[in-house]
Amino acid sequence: MDQLLNLSNRILFIAACVLAVLAVCEKFANMSGMTMLRGVMEPGRLLEHAALALLFVIAIQLRQIKLGLNKTAS
Repeated sequence: MDQLLNLSNRILFIAACVLAVLAVCEKFANMSGMTMLRGVMEPGRLLEHAALALLFVIAIQLRQIKLGLNKTAS
């Protein structure tokens, strides 16, 4: 179970970073009059999705910390 949580945590973190970089690149492309995503999704929405993924990463990390403290206290 710990390995699955670690793997999902890493995948979500990498996905959030990719979405954030893509949002910044799309914003710079939009400012220069071009687009990378052809209007499929706005940069702000990409950042919202990145923040949501990071929220789950934080929740998983806090759960792992809590379980680790409970194991050492017992």
